[in-house]
Amino acid sequence: MPAFSIHVTGQVQGVFFRSTTQENAKSLGLTGWVRNTKQGGVEIFAEGEPDSLQALDEWCHHGPPSAEVKSVITNKVDEQHLPDFTIAM
Repeated sequence: MPAFSIHVTGQVQGVFFRSTTQENAKSLGLTGWVRNTKQGGVEIFAEGEPDSLQALDEWCHHGPPSAEVKSVITNKVDEQHLPDFTIAM
């Protein structure tokens, strides 16, 4: 199963980016996690069907309404076989 590592920068903390990422990922049938980074961005690991991963990646380019996304860097990575999509600390 394909997996993506996605790094999002901009005004993405304190704007419900993690919770809406989790909602979107679950609705797309993806598993993985999302967390804030110390540098002020958001990091996402997601695995699932290619079309669902692409949809999440596209959503990350704008995020929730109050976010101001500056950049999104997406890489294919090895799968981890996670059971759910969580908000990591």
